[in-house]
Amino acid sequence: MKLSDAIEHYVAWRQAHGAKFTTARNLLRQFLHHANGDAECDAVTREQVLAYLAGSGPVTRHRENKAYALAGFWRYAISRGHAASSPLPDPERRPSLKAPPHIYTREQLRRLLNPRRIERALNGSRQLDPATFRILLLLLYGAGLRFSEATGLMLADVDPAESVLIVRDTKFHKTRLVPVGPRLAAVLANHLSGPSGDTTERDAASFLLANRDGTRLASSTVQAAFDRLRCIADVHGTASGRAVPRLHDLRHSFAVHSLTAWYRQGADVQRLLPVLSTYLGHSDLEGTKVYLTMTPELLSQASLRFARFAAGGADA
Repeated sequence: MKLSDAIEHYVAWRQAHGAKFTTARNLLRQFLHHANGDAECDAVTREQVLAYLAGSGPVTRHRENKAYALAGFWRYAISRGHAASSPLPDPERRPSLKAPPHIYTREQLRRLLNPRRIERALNGSRQLDPATFRILLLLLYGAGLRFSEATGLMLADVDPAESVLIVRDTKFHKTRLVPVGPRLAAVLANHLSGPSGDTTERDAASFLLANRDGTRLASSTVQAAFDRLRCIADVHGTASGRAVPRLHDLRHSFAVHSLTAWYRQGADVQRLLPVLSTYLGHSDLEGTKVYLTMTPELLSQASLRFARFAAGGADA
């Protein structure tokens, strides 16, 4: 089979199995600038692959992504009989491990969510208003949403009476229901019933969280505001973790704090892990493991649980 045809078959196969696969698809199509798409898959040489991966310095994330996309394609091509072997070089390794996520403490969260600090961070902003920004932060932490999920919510996707959000077309092309706690539900109800703060007419198809002109929140605008807020709230990373805590770490913090609370309550954590995975919108438990960073508090709770078990307790 021609290389270009095999790539398109592979992309269609991955997307049919629920992956958006946009980035990898684009990377594989870019590879055709270095190899002849009309030639057979086995005609691709290692030199062409190396020219595409190009780079002699430290291994970058972009180069890793290109190698990962090619490796996945060649596994598929070999399994389907389109190629006899892979022309990829041995995998490169990053010189150091990626910094673990920052797990915000309760005190750090209180400082970040303080309305006065948020107003100071947004002083002079013509697009993002303080109430909208604060609700976004609450959704990222309180409901564990991805940034794209929170900013993609429409008014029709929120049912504060039932304390449920409808999160549509997520990372794996799925729609899920996300229950929220009573305090977050009350904040959302107040946001829906009170003045919106924007200059446009809003209906069910409008964004729940929007700029003052009704347009969708941009990650660059929000990130700049969050960077200012972190400085004002005096929230910094740790020597053993990330130097600069991220917005996405609010979602990590939700997962770790949920697990810690279950340990404290004596709940069956093993049974509840698939529940957490579903809530976060992961396709399997492997995706959830990335979010479960061991913190001193979580380690303490897990140790207490083991101590009770070792002493003959029932809550293993």
